[in-house]
Amino acid sequence: MINFIKRCYIGIILVFLYAPIATLIVLSFNASKTRAKWGGFTFNWYVSLFEDEIILQALWNTLLIALISSLVASVIGTAACIAMQGMSKKMRTVLMGITNIPMLNADIVTGISLMLLYISFGIRFGFSTILLSHITFNIPYVILSVMPRMKQLNPHTYEAALDLGASHIQAFFKVVFPDLLPGILTGFLMAFTMSLDDFIITHFTKGAGIDTLSTKIYSEVRKGIKPEMYALSTIIFVTVIVLLIIVNISGKKSVQKTQKIKNRDK
Repeated sequence: MINFIKRCYIGIILVFLYAPIATLIVLSFNASKTRAKWGGFTFNWYVSLFEDEIILQALWNTLLIALISSLVASVIGTAACIAMQGMSKKMRTVLMGITNIPMLNADIVTGISLMLLYISFGIRFGFSTILLSHITFNIPYVILSVMPRMKQLNPHTYEAALDLGASHIQAFFKVVFPDLLPGILTGFLMAFTMSLDDFIITHFTKGAGIDTLSTKIYSEVRKGIKPEMYALSTIIFVTVIVLLIIVNISGKKSVQKTQKIKNRDK
C-alpha cells in the first residue's frame, strides 16, 4: 500500500511537470490554429517558423551568445580553478563559497544588478551587454564542473613533466589538460544550456533592437499566442533536453573512468 501511494505521488508530480510541455508539443503539430480543436497532423508551423527572418535572427543571436559566452566562461573558469588549487584550503573554501553565490542568487537580482552596473558605466545596451552578462553567470557553473576534476589530479605528474624538460605550457597541455578535459566539457555544455535557456537576465540587459529566442517568445506571446511559438518552444525544449542528456552521459563516463583508474592503482 505504501509503495502504491509513493508511485501515485510521483506520478502526480510528473503529470504536473510534463503535461503542459506535452500539450505544447502536441499543439505544435496541430493543423488548426485554435487550441480547442484538432485539425490534423502538420509541420506547417515549423516551416513558417523557419521562414520568419526575425525569428531566425533571434535564433542566431541566441546560438552565437551561448557559444561565445560558454567558451569564454570555460577558459576563465578553468583558469580560476587552477589558481584556487594553489591556494590554502581555507582561502579556497572561501572563494568557492563566493563563487556559489551567483548560482544561489535570484536571476532577477542578478539581472537588475548587471543592468544598473552597465548604466553606471554608461555602457550601451545591446549584444555586448548580453554577452558579458551570460559570461558572468556561466563562470560559476564551469568552476563547479572543473573543480572536482582538479582535486583528483596528482600534482607530482606535472612536476615530473617539468623535470623531464617540458615547459610550463607543455606540461599543462600534455599532462594536466587531458585530465581536466571531461570536467571542462561538462562545464561548457552546462554553460551553453544555461545561456540558451536564460530569459530574466537577458531581458534586463538586452536593450532595444536585439532579441534572443526567449525574449522573442515573450514579446510574441504578449501580442497573442501564435502556433509558430509552439513550434519554437518545442525546439528549445528538445535542444535543452539533448544537451542535458549529453552532460549526464559525459559526467557518468568521467566518474567511471576515474573509478577504473583508482581500482587499477589499488
